[in-house]
Amino acid sequence: MKAMIFAAGLGTRLKPLTLDRPKALVELEGHTLLERSIRYLKAYGITDITVNVHHFAWMVTEFLRHHENTGIHLHLSDESEELLDTGGAILKARDFLAGDDPILLMNVDILTNLDLNRLLESHKQSGALASLVVRNRKTSRYLLFDQENQLTGWKNEITGELKICRPHQIDTSTPLAFSGMQLIQPHLLDLITETGKFSIIDLYLRLAATEQIMAFTDADSIWMDLGKYEQLDDARTLARQLDSGLA
Repeated sequence: MKAMIFAAGLGTRLKPLTLDRPKALVELEGHTLLERSIRYLKAYGITDITVNVHHFAWMVTEFLRHHENTGIHLHLSDESEELLDTGGAILKARDFLAGDDPILLMNVDILTNLDLNRLLESHKQSGALASLVVRNRKTSRYLLFDQENQLTGWKNEITGELKICRPHQIDTSTPLAFSGMQLIQPHLLDLITETGKFSIIDLYLRLAATEQIMAFTDADSIWMDLGKYEQLDDARTLARQLDSGLA
């Protein structure tokens, strides 16, 4: 597998921690979020990793230069001029991601012990173009999946906005929360017609009308995204558990 870590976000909800650094370089128990993500991927033998940068891009570049990981081939996808969102990010980085291997995409602020071998095996068996890691948890925005785990739509619980890509299955679909991790086939990069800044979710919704965009329901692993400053203490506790192998 190859991998891409989305590390270009502004981290506005993590202020004041992100006033002088990017979210990727926020530390938990002595290790930055970016370092933790790279270590997690390396533990599964993933050594070809792309990192996109925007907010304090030079700091991420310098951090990686001074913390080179033996055996890791790192690529920097520079979005300094314009933040491209997740869909635009993979389009810009496509030359780094191209090849024959599945590509793992993940947000830099995720703490988890999800078994990536299980995800890869499920992805291969399903024949999916993309396998989206989802959980049965409360959130404001849901992905909708039918009984065959196929993506059928998206819903914003607060505004009531609904995007439907498979109308015939939408009434019997189950809402699940996206975990910010996904495994895609490299062929997906050739199907991108969008340009500029766009969300990868909107890309999936367009492709799901004709392609297999599938759910991988994660009910067993530990998972958290450090999205808000108020979550910092919980994130530190979880980081200690992950570091000790107790999570």
